[in-house]
Amino acid sequence: MQLAADPVGFASDPWWLILFKAVLVFAFCVVMTLFAIWWERKVVAWMQMRIGPKHVGPQGLLQSLADGVKLAFKEDIIVKAADKPVYILAPVVAMVPAFMAFAVIPMGGEVSMFGHQTHLQLTDLPVGVLYILATASVGIYGIVLAGWSSGSTYPLLGSLRSTAQMISYEVAMGLSFAGVFLYSGSMSTSEIVQSQHQTWYAVLLPVSFVIYVIAMIGETNRAPFDLPEAEGELVGGFHTEYSSLKFALFFLAEYVNMVVVSSLATTLFLGGYHAPPPITAVWEGANSGWWTLLWYFLKVQLFLFLFIWLRGTLPRLRYDQFMRLGWKVLIPTSLVWLMLVATVRALKNEGYDYRNIVLGIAGAIIVLLVLSVLWDMVRGADEDEEKPEPLPGTPGAAVPFDPMAGGFPVPPLPGQELPPVPRRNIRRATVSVGGGSSESPDDGQPPASAPSPANPTDKEV
Repeated sequence: MQLAADPVGFASDPWWLILFKAVLVFAFCVVMTLFAIWWERKVVAWMQMRIGPKHVGPQGLLQSLADGVKLAFKEDIIVKAADKPVYILAPVVAMVPAFMAFAVIPMGGEVSMFGHQTHLQLTDLPVGVLYILATASVGIYGIVLAGWSSGSTYPLLGSLRSTAQMISYEVAMGLSFAGVFLYSGSMSTSEIVQSQHQTWYAVLLPVSFVIYVIAMIGETNRAPFDLPEAEGELVGGFHTEYSSLKFALFFLAEYVNMVVVSSLATTLFLGGYHAPPPITAVWEGANSGWWTLLWYFLKVQLFLFLFIWLRGTLPRLRYDQFMRLGWKVLIPTSLVWLMLVATVRALKNEGYDYRNIVLGIAGAIIVLLVLSVLWDMVRGADEDEEKPEPLPGTPGAAVPFDPMAGGFPVPPLPGQELPPVPRRNIRRATVSVGGGSSESPDDGQPPASAPSPANPTDKEV
């Protein structure tokens, strides 16, 4: 397929039209942030059988705008221990790269604007996807500097968590892009969209698509991966010491990043601004003009709904579980899948029949699955064998552990085990009271109706 990217179309725009499109991109990001906040409140309220915002504007649509204005006019507090220049710069460093990433996102096809034919894309680069990854990496510095410059322990811990989290999941995200590059033959976002005119890469590369969806949730610090803001142990995370407008800028960056990764998923895996196949089969003009902006918007909303759905349903992961998922599951799976995709592309370029390639790969996968099942069976049989309990004081023996040593409850260390929890044997016993009967738990204590010199029964009276 000949790719239909037209780099001349971007260079031929007059300067005032480029400036106008830049203002439109900025306004689109701000409006999408306000809409995403309202949409999240409404969807979570619907999941929890509530109403959600409804008073400010029709159906509460202006509630996000009212909250933003309120935050902007709140008192701005700067803690004494903060490094003031870095403390003020950090929210800006977190926010600006999120807007910069939209420079190469194709939001629509070619349209007529003020008498000029132009693309609904600010510009294009031969390495547009790498440009988005680079800007996303710069945004990490804003979170790191915010935690460090606050002069407080908990924000610093939150920023360090965020650093490890984003770096870990950016590796898996970059590997998921490699399969798209192999199939499209380009890193340009507009050319990748054009190469999906027939079949979306979510269908051709399902593993890459699933890995990217998981990685983009971890990259944006959203639930169930919102560990830099874990309220239970970090009191809010890296932005604990921020207030007023600077506090609002961090949330603006978070929601703009959500729109960015959703737009990137739409561009790389869901055909970009192309209409879904059932629509194009019955409507030839679905992929022309301003209609392309509608398909792009609906696909982005689909991913935003996924973000909100996960937040309303899944609990937060432990940090060790989260890092294990990134390093021991996503990255190895991405490497194996990338080798598989590269092998298929190489064999297809050499002229091998596609059916033989698929059958060969399916046979290799079945053999691996059978070997895996056999290995699990052998290992399970070995674990089922009875092993003698180690004697106290020998290696491997359980170490006694006092969870309340020092006055505070602490978890056991490796090799230690909690003492057994004392439980009372609850049994129901029937005793006679005044000619009737009643049930009393047999917990080692005398029943309430047992006669005693200090507490005579009604009969004795």
